[in-house]
Amino acid sequence: MLGLQPAALDAAPTTAYLMLGERCVADCAFCAQARSSQAQADQLSRVAWPPYDADLVAQAIADAYARGQILRACFQVTQGPESQAVAQQAVAALSEAAALPICVSIAAHSIEEIGALLAAGAQRVTIALDAATPQVYAEAKGGSWEHTWGLLRAGAGRFPGRIGTHLIAGLGETEEELLYTAQALHRLGITIGLFALTPVRGARLAGAQPPPLASYRRIQAGLWLLREGLTVIEEWRFVGGRLVDYGATREALAAWLAGGDAFRTAGCTDCNRPYYNERPSGPLYNYPRALTPAEAGAEIAALLATLAL
Repeated sequence: MLGLQPAALDAAPTTAYLMLGERCVADCAFCAQARSSQAQADQLSRVAWPPYDADLVAQAIADAYARGQILRACFQVTQGPESQAVAQQAVAALSEAAALPICVSIAAHSIEEIGALLAAGAQRVTIALDAATPQVYAEAKGGSWEHTWGLLRAGAGRFPGRIGTHLIAGLGETEEELLYTAQALHRLGITIGLFALTPVRGARLAGAQPPPLASYRRIQAGLWLLREGLTVIEEWRFVGGRLVDYGATREALAAWLAGGDAFRTAGCTDCNRPYYNERPSGPLYNYPRALTPAEAGAEIAALLATLAL
């Protein structure tokens, strides 16, 4: 999209994803950039991140934004001693080169660090919770779930509409736990990027399995229904942590979900992350484009078949 490297595109990315930093000092079990990871140094999830000169990239993004090909930029920042300063400098440089919306995904430590990134030109700061419960957080990431949650809550209060987070399905949580956490985040006004666990060679969870697609679809639909304000989780029914009823009729659900948007990539506006957590051969956990009517119909039918309506 930036004209820096030839490649075949099945679904064009609408956001320019940019990684800052070297191997991370954190040790998340699912991450290729984790401290103990044996993955290639240029990997993050299933994506390779070749290095380019910063000025060249900034100009290429500005040109692509002017053409309407790139609609947003997102910095993925690995943790290190200088990560905050590096991120602020990069955001300031890119915002000077192009007027596009910029998101920064970073392990910020304080409300002041969030404010500094926003002041540098970021539209949104994303602090990845990833895990839906404190126990899963401790097992998959280490550190304090409560501290991250508190920072998210404080950031949402200080900077309304400008805080985001990530949730990963498949780390050991139940559908009920993930969706209750998602509703709490939504009620705080925090944007949620939803991912499926993607086993990456070299990471500690390399031998794990992605979540069952049917389970992920129930979570996707639930998150979309909450975001659209069509229902609330208190009206739903769970059995053993599994979602079995959205508190609506089959006909109402089919009508609400008819456009297929519930099954598309969730996160910031204009972020589609093509094949970030799925193989091109499928299955597609997050559709990076609009679904065809046939695709939407098939996904809805498959979803309804797993519910106890």
